[in-house]
Amino acid sequence: MEIVYFTAVGIGLYFISGWVLDRIERARGARFGNRSLIFFAIILVLALVSFQLMQWLLKTG
Repeated sequence: MEIVYFTAVGIGLYFISGWVLDRIERARGARFGNRSLIFFAIILVLALVSFQLMQWLLKTG
């Protein structure tokens, strides 16, 4: 069942990262040149934090 949770969270992180990147670009007023690298950095940080939190919650629950 854990694989379903991790997959669902991963899909959600993909869309959230795209939204965060779009908000940053709107606040900046221009698109980034290396947009894919910034997207990767955002999703990496969110994935590390959320997956670690999920592991902790699934072990304690």
